[in-house]
Amino acid sequence: MSIRYTATIVGLLLNIAATHVWAQAGAVKEQTAKVPINIAGNDVPVPAGGLYDRYRSNPPLSVIATEAPDVDLSWFKGLKKEKVDIGFESYSPNFYYKNSRITAVFTADIAMLRELMPVAVLKEVQPLQIWPGRGLVAFTAYAYHYCDNDSYNEVALSIITNKPGHSNFGPLSLIGQSLSKDFWGYVLKLPVDTELARVRGVVGYNLPKWLTSIDVKDGEQSLTFSIKDNKTGKTDVVFEGKKLADLSREVGMVNNGFINLDQQGRLTYGHAISRQLAYASSSSADAAKLVLSDGSLSGYIKSLQLGKMVKYEYVPEFQSALYAPAPLASLLNSN
Repeated sequence: MSIRYTATIVGLLLNIAATHVWAQAGAVKEQTAKVPINIAGNDVPVPAGGLYDRYRSNPPLSVIATEAPDVDLSWFKGLKKEKVDIGFESYSPNFYYKNSRITAVFTADIAMLRELMPVAVLKEVQPLQIWPGRGLVAFTAYAYHYCDNDSYNEVALSIITNKPGHSNFGPLSLIGQSLSKDFWGYVLKLPVDTELARVRGVVGYNLPKWLTSIDVKDGEQSLTFSIKDNKTGKTDVVFEGKKLADLSREVGMVNNGFINLDQQGRLTYGHAISRQLAYASSSSADAAKLVLSDGSLSGYIKSLQLGKMVKYEYVPEFQSALYAPAPLASLLNSN
């Protein structure tokens, strides 16, 4: 085969490849075209033709069934949405149809944890002390592949507390929450990578969200979240968790509740119920890795004086329903 002929063939292949890449780039650009939607006075860009653009958190399940035929919607059919005012008109609960997460629970300096919680919140809940001077924080990275808010990624840093209205017995409370699958906490940090998630979270759910880039790498053996510093654009925190092999496929229901203050300084609580479809856990130190830098979130995490990782959870498949916040008094009165 002549060199000229070889060069011609290579050129043709490169042209075909380039055309394919350009076509893909055009498709991505078309898919990510944005339209502005006003939410509580904020002009929020959302994907044109996406779920939120069309249905404002209340899409018919028949639409979901058509667009995502691989998703089991049986659980959502038993949940009723209600129109709510959370600083803007929305529907509760908010549905998350197809998601993944990894969580690492670390010990942390309990004095610092108490210092970071508002006095009003501390009167109702406190960090769980598992041994003298040490509390617990959970670092969780979520990939919401398909939900009422389209799709986005989120990372949560939370203090694990007792349940409002219940005594704090440290390790015994933790065991009780584990057995009942009813976990409670106070959210310290919650970066997200879409403006829709940020505005809805800050205005509607009183959560400490900010907008930044969160890259997700789905590898053969691990799931990795890289969080950028929103001021410098540099990688700030990298959270890598192993894909554990011994997955349970038995459906498990988990409640995650949080207490905080609303825009007027009133005590509120919110909660999300998750339907776990595939999950596993490990206490091995090498199951997860948290890499910190000199960024702002890394500095904040360092101030907590993290110690041993006591548990890692790998949940590659789960569904969730996030309920609108309500006055804490309504929960306390129901206990």
